[in-house]
Amino acid sequence: MRKIIDCHVHLDKYLDEEIHTMMETLDEVETLISVSYDLESCKRNSYLSRIYPHVKSAFGFHPEQAIGSDEEMADLFQWVYSHFDEMIAVGEVGLPFYLRTSTSWNSTMGPYLELLEEWIKLASKKNLPISLHAIYDDVPTVCSMLERYNIEQAHFHWFKGTDKDMNRIIQNGHFISLTPDLIYEKDIQHIAKGFPLSQIMVETDGPWLFEGPFSGRLTHPNMIHQTIRQLSDLKAISVEKTYETLYVNTKHFFRL
Repeated sequence: MRKIIDCHVHLDKYLDEEIHTMMETLDEVETLISVSYDLESCKRNSYLSRIYPHVKSAFGFHPEQAIGSDEEMADLFQWVYSHFDEMIAVGEVGLPFYLRTSTSWNSTMGPYLELLEEWIKLASKKNLPISLHAIYDDVPTVCSMLERYNIEQAHFHWFKGTDKDMNRIIQNGHFISLTPDLIYEKDIQHIAKGFPLSQIMVETDGPWLFEGPFSGRLTHPNMIHQTIRQLSDLKAISVEKTYETLYVNTKHFFRL
């Protein structure tokens, strides 16, 4: 069995014709978990999940952007609650690492921490998995918040952080996911070697573009096959076992 699941993709960010071509060319890709960026993104993912049986939606608010007004955020949460039956997870949510290191940062972390806490409360209340944007210095903060609300099903997408942070995530039973940059990024290879296969999933984060052998190519879920082969080599585990474990991990995590 060599089926795969793309556990984190921004399908709504692709053009309609790109999505149509993607769906026609999927190679053993059983499911795509399409995470959301804002309210309009949630609505488009909702639409795509109704059109394409391969697509499952996660609703959230990406932290690498300015937070909207109280009214705008209330509208988002109201929409999410009214479409709860369509969502497979909360996501993408987290803290703004890149935004606050940019020259355009003119806020404080307080509102972002409060917003993330609301999403975590939603995941806890509705017993939903949560897909997180939490990297580097933000990992301990987010881990503490997850621990406070006894969240078990947490996914640190495209994890980047210290061995200490990695061990805390492992001890808490949470998951990370690997992207195609596993092929050429030494830091990501180090993380992949240190994390148990039983707590790993795979993703593209498309339409994010990759380098190395993927340079100049539109990001496609089929790229995950190369990620899995690389992971198999790094861990000295058979390709068949690697495929099977990652597939089962993702099925169980998202309750597919």
